[in-house]
Amino acid sequence: MTTMTEASVREFKMPDVGEGLTEAEILKWYVQPGDTVTDGQVVCEVETAKAAVELPIPYDGVVRELRFPEGTTVDVGTAIIAVDVAGGAAAAAPAQQPEAAAPEAEEPKPEGRQPVLVGYGVATSSTKRRPRKGAEAAAPAAGQAAQAVQAELNGHGAPAAVPAQSRPLAKPPVRKLAKDLGVDLAAITPSGPDGVITREDVHAAAAPQAPAASPAVTEAPASAPAPAAAAPAVTYDGARETRVPVKGVRKATAAAMVGSAFSAPHVTEFVTVDVTRTMKLVEELKQDKEFQGLRVNPLLLIAKALLVAVKRNPDVNASWDEANQEIVLKHYVNLGIAAATPRGLIVPNIKDAHAKTLPQLAEALGELVATAREGRTSPAAMQGGTVTITNVGVFGVDTGTPILNSGESAILAVGAIKLQPWVHKGKVKPRQVTTLALSFDHRLVDGELGSKVLADVAAILEHPKRLITWS
Repeated sequence: MTTMTEASVREFKMPDVGEGLTEAEILKWYVQPGDTVTDGQVVCEVETAKAAVELPIPYDGVVRELRFPEGTTVDVGTAIIAVDVAGGAAAAAPAQQPEAAAPEAEEPKPEGRQPVLVGYGVATSSTKRRPRKGAEAAAPAAGQAAQAVQAELNGHGAPAAVPAQSRPLAKPPVRKLAKDLGVDLAAITPSGPDGVITREDVHAAAAPQAPAASPAVTEAPASAPAPAAAAPAVTYDGARETRVPVKGVRKATAAAMVGSAFSAPHVTEFVTVDVTRTMKLVEELKQDKEFQGLRVNPLLLIAKALLVAVKRNPDVNASWDEANQEIVLKHYVNLGIAAATPRGLIVPNIKDAHAKTLPQLAEALGELVATAREGRTSPAAMQGGTVTITNVGVFGVDTGTPILNSGESAILAVGAIKLQPWVHKGKVKPRQVTTLALSFDHRLVDGELGSKVLADVAAILEHPKRLITWS
């Protein structure tokens, strides 16, 4: 495409925003073709497997085209936006002077076909393409590629057209399905809009080896191998079921939890404790001038109690290096706080939490929670955690058996704090009571060490003056 080879056009590629991640989903575009952008201006928001991140453009110019619509998962290193750095006059040419791109922009109109790539024409092209997602990966092959795709849709020259493209058109889930079934995408004749390979195409390509004769199709399941016969028949009731693609943060969380659960031998211990004095201290701190403007709640003192317990039992703060067969003892605590967000569970951590005063810890907790709720937690904020707290009590749950955050040695679950009958000074009285659960990696932490850590946390919450005497 001539306009895309101009020296004035710069392509901005999907960067690696999450320390080695291979793809990201475009959540929202903040600019459209024809908009002027400046160096450092945020042009879109993307979601990686770790967090949602805003991407700034690294140069000045006018947006020529958006390579992918919202909702598309794009590989790192793929160009996602083209900007004409020469200025508005040059960028306006494709919209006001269509003859410059007439072979590509005008040819599809009589056939009623929309362009393969957002930005081939004026902004109305983007509007027409809105229902489609994932078909833009072959964008740079404009003229001949568009004709080849049209030939496929008309049933002419399909086998030869697909190999001519640099990469067959298919969404990431379809590519994974093809990989799992051992199907070569380049050998498939696509049936989707604009030459996109669908799930049905992949299943059809995987199925022919089993039932060769059509009269035997209805009896094939009884005699043919089950996987070959069952694959094409996967259906669900759209009125009674909803399928939600697993991607982004949810996908990463699922993989991490499976990896942690089946690689680290978990042990969980429980203790029920009277936290009445801690609750009174929380109310007193709320009135303290040192905490003015800060959020003070039970989680603050629970976090401090865990930090003191780790200081008293430093061997619990470690990780297992499988490759080198070593235990890595950490001389710092990056305290993770599990947070439920609309995009799934994330665990950002407070760096060097062990070195913070109580007001500093309160400030850090407040910032962490606010950022997580807004969906703005950065990938860096979720790296390098050592121990974690998950507060299931906010949901009214008494306790649980939490799964370790990957690479960490321990996680403390805090249950709901409730008024319960409790023996206090020889008499049954209503007291504020909660149940704590500590899960730990039994390769790193034996029963004695785990019990000491949990007992120390409980002892501090029962008598919070130990925050002073044990610090």
